Amino acid sequence: MLEGPKVSQSELAKRFGVSQPQICRIIKNKERILSEWHRSGDPERKRKREGKDAALEAALLRWVEGTHAADLPAARPLLQLHARPVVGTPARPGPEWLTRVTAIRKPLAEKGDAEQPTAEHWASAVLPGLLRSYAPSEVFSCGETVVPLPAGCPGDQLTLLLCASASGAEKVPLRAVGDGPRPRCLRGVNLEQMPWSYRASSPGGLTALLFAEWLREFNEAMRRRGKSVLLLLAKHEAHPYLQLSHVRMVFVPPPAALAQPLNHGIAGDLKGHYRRRLLRWLPAERGAGQPTLLDVLHMLAQAWGDVSPGLIAGCFRAAGFVPEASAEAMSLSPAHGQLCREQPERDGEPAEVDGDEGMVEGEDAAELAAVPPCPSEREVWRSLATLRRYLECQATSPDLFQAFYELEDAVHMVSAG
Repeated sequence: MLEGPKVSQSELAKRFGVSQPQICRIIKNKERILSEWHRSGDPERKRKREGKDAALEAALLRWVEGTHAADLPAARPLLQLHARPVVGTPARPGPEWLTRVTAIRKPLAEKGDAEQPTAEHWASAVLPGLLRSYAPSEVFSCGETVVPLPAGCPGDQLTLLLCASASGAEKVPLRAVGDGPRPRCLRGVNLEQMPWSYRASSPGGLTALLFAEWLREFNEAMRRRGKSVLLLLAKHEAHPYLQLSHVRMVFVPPPAALAQPLNHGIAGDLKGHYRRRLLRWLPAERGAGQPTLLDVLHMLAQAWGDVSPGLIAGCFRAAGFVPEASAEAMSLSPAHGQLCREQPERDGEPAEVDGDEGMVEGEDAAELAAVPPCPSEREVWRSLATLRRYLECQATSPDLFQAFYELEDAVHMVSAG
């Protein structure tokens, strides 16, 4: 209209129901307004609204555009979580800005199925190129599985977040998600030094916020070690995409997600070890009732340690998540770091030793009475429970529990005969 036949400003003001000075300002700033309108991602936008922090909005907009381009979720809680490291302080973008910025999903998310790579093409062309850039010890895969809880624990089940490397040499400590916000049995426990971690979620499952927290912790652990890794995972609404410094996230197409290493036997082996340890819990011997959530978390950590590196490496090979050259080398080499320790072979049975052999005749009977008797199994289990509680309160490293778990397994072997 401004380029057509000349019309007075008063006539334009009457036609659009605005004041004449407003028409004057629009004509004066016509070039700047048109330039900003063309730069806008939404042609239907009629107002220019700027936030208080332009750098924050620009960074979050780039993140939203990247997640939408990859057809990944960008929910409001994830935007607020992503805003914190950008500004260095807790930030909460306003609801109006969140509504406007998430609206750009409409033009970006309209992708045809033909543009999405098929599972066969991804497995044959995309995945081998990714794996060639990383060693098996630098390729990780993560996923979730669910285990039941015994009676008396808060909730019916736990969701476990499992993550391991393709070489099988590294297993990330378990992240368990349950219903109880802060169970009583976890009070007084130094949770930072446990070989597992626990988080509460109202639905009882893994959420995008909890997974984003785990991703940042995993990235920080890799940064401290100076290691850059590849993380393969299924595309899911609870798996947000984050731009991390030492972890490259790659989402597996949905048809191929069923063939991930966790589904090839890793999760099943963990559940088998967990069931065995649950059945081995004897309340009569331990002098206690049903296992608590704290007992279950320790059982799960032990079960995760029982999963052998050789089995993990084999599951990665079966899923095709290992380069061909590395797969051949790993198949020829024996499984290293096996957690199952075999007893050394012996040539015959050891000779029985008579307890009275070597005693001096006429030894004082008072000295014999001072010898402490052999403790009962219940006393041994109570002593182990006391030791574990001491470690839960005073431990300075999760590695201390590995030695305790080995001691507990040795006591089980002795008591089983």
